[in-house]
Amino acid sequence: MRRLLAFILRPVFYFGLRFMDWEPWERLSHGIAPPQFGAGSHHDFRWYFEGQSTVSVKDMAAICEWLADCEYVRDPDLFHERDFWQHPMTFEQLRKGDCEDHALWSWRKLTELGIPAEFYVGRWRTENGREPGFHAWVVCKHEGTQYLLETTAATGAAILRPLAEVRDEYIPHFAIDARFNSVAFGGYMLYLKQEHANRNAKRSAKPPNVRPCD
Repeated sequence: MRRLLAFILRPVFYFGLRFMDWEPWERLSHGIAPPQFGAGSHHDFRWYFEGQSTVSVKDMAAICEWLADCEYVRDPDLFHERDFWQHPMTFEQLRKGDCEDHALWSWRKLTELGIPAEFYVGRWRTENGREPGFHAWVVCKHEGTQYLLETTAATGAAILRPLAEVRDEYIPHFAIDARFNSVAFGGYMLYLKQEHANRNAKRSAKPPNVRPCD
């Protein structure tokens, strides 16, 4: 019954997408299931907090310094999988991984320090002018200021930046906090809207299926 209802309402949903707009950081629906976060998100988010960390950090600066010594490696190169999310304890041993691995570890370590933090997935407006690519990062609040951790940056100084300065560079889709409350953002709706427009444009560009004359 649920699938039938979704099939019936789908045209209505995409019709509405054409005429609505959202602010990318606008918080919308709650209770987002882990698989929505990405193809490699197979576990409940509590799983990433299991086990004893082997890395001791005393503040945010120490987190950034430790991350700066880690290596960014794509999942196909490291695990021969398109998308694989490491447990933070595995990441501590390898000290290499992609954006989700860096961000999940950072989210956990900030939480251990008692700093309110959220793990984000979405898109990132790269400097080379290409279409925004999928990405993961962390947002935290410390001493009254919100910070964004670009956890794959090469230096500690580049990792931690005030959110107000870089907000326009990121388009959030989903986030989850340390209490495991998840939320979807306007950025995800904008993504669905663009994807729907792209599909329609491809259909329009196809030559008509006309039977050739004899």
